[in-house]
Amino acid sequence: MSKIAYFDCLSGISGDMTLGALIDIGAQTGELDANTIETAVRSMGLGEITIQAQTVKKHGFRAIKVDIAHPPEHAHRHLHHITEMIDRADAITPAAKQLAHKIFLELAKAEAKVHGSTIEKVHFHEVGAIDSIADIVGTAVAVTTLGIESIEASAVPTGSGTITIAHGRVAIPAPATAELLKGIPIASSDVQAELTTPTGAAILKATASRFGSIPSMSTIAVGYGAGSKDLETQANILKVMLGERCGGAEPSPEAARDYPLETDQVVVLETNIDDASPQSLAFCAERLLDAGALDVFQTPCVMKKGRLGVVLTTLCDAEHVAQLESILFTHTSSIGIRRHTSNRRKLVRRSETVSTDFGPLRGKVVVVPGGAERFAIEDDDAVAMAKQHSVDVAQVRAAAQSAWQNRNS
Repeated sequence: MSKIAYFDCLSGISGDMTLGALIDIGAQTGELDANTIETAVRSMGLGEITIQAQTVKKHGFRAIKVDIAHPPEHAHRHLHHITEMIDRADAITPAAKQLAHKIFLELAKAEAKVHGSTIEKVHFHEVGAIDSIADIVGTAVAVTTLGIESIEASAVPTGSGTITIAHGRVAIPAPATAELLKGIPIASSDVQAELTTPTGAAILKATASRFGSIPSMSTIAVGYGAGSKDLETQANILKVMLGERCGGAEPSPEAARDYPLETDQVVVLETNIDDASPQSLAFCAERLLDAGALDVFQTPCVMKKGRLGVVLTTLCDAEHVAQLESILFTHTSSIGIRRHTSNRRKLVRRSETVSTDFGPLRGKVVVVPGGAERFAIEDDDAVAMAKQHSVDVAQVRAAAQSAWQNRNS
């Protein structure tokens, strides 16, 4: 039977609450303690870090509170700084490293989106501090050490009111938290406090395969992780139930996959056109892409009265809808645009540069089913290098693939 963990987020979720609940479970099963987490985090080269787990009471309920002591620092780290620290840690297993990378990638994407930056350039403030790094890496170590194969969770309350972060005062949920919670059901709450932090939201975004009621499972242990705040009306704790799926209950396709996958929502704009030249449609598509469309494509169709036409389809974020609709109405003869929201599933990608005889070439790497990695060169780089060296673009692509395959030799 496969192990499953259910996160009951009645009072939200944070990194320290998650780590506390998992350490509590580890103490009950004999598989994990705070020393294991401390050893793993220390191997990242962050200095003399001490991780303590102590039992506290929240509104009369017992829970584990995690406290992380570390040397003073004022570092603002980029994603690659954290990735490098994780990779060089010799007390973290490959599986835990992969999960930690996945959580930090979700954080980086959210921070880049809300600050109008890129994953490579965005730097972490609160979530780049040692205690947040320890929470995330510790959670990855705990999940893999406990053998948890899938995670499901309840709807997530964010709390209400305002908080002060590195960029000033903001409404709850904080911008990065709100971005991370896209596609995740949010539970209403009138508690005047930040119940769900960016770290907690990123953990759920990277690990949870389903949100809803408790799944069919045979419970092994129940852990409780305490948050820092004392709430007036309820216990500030996260309950995590560890169990095995009951007979006949198979893991969902999300839980069973062995490759990282991310989900989001896009808006689909469609219009049928039967009186435009290929040149004008190409110009319109170029304008749409320049204005922020994620993709633009044409599908041949037969319209009323037997006229040949095309369905011009545009994929975009919700924030670009108005601008892109204006372009469609301006640069085509369309008098009506269909609009709907679509859920999207994407392989997680990362950028890498390979060295070839033609020079450095950028590409994207994804992990495909089965766990293997696939590399694809950036088309603009391939074309530019082919023109520069007066060779066929296929030669440049072949050189990039060869360099990728032999990168570690």
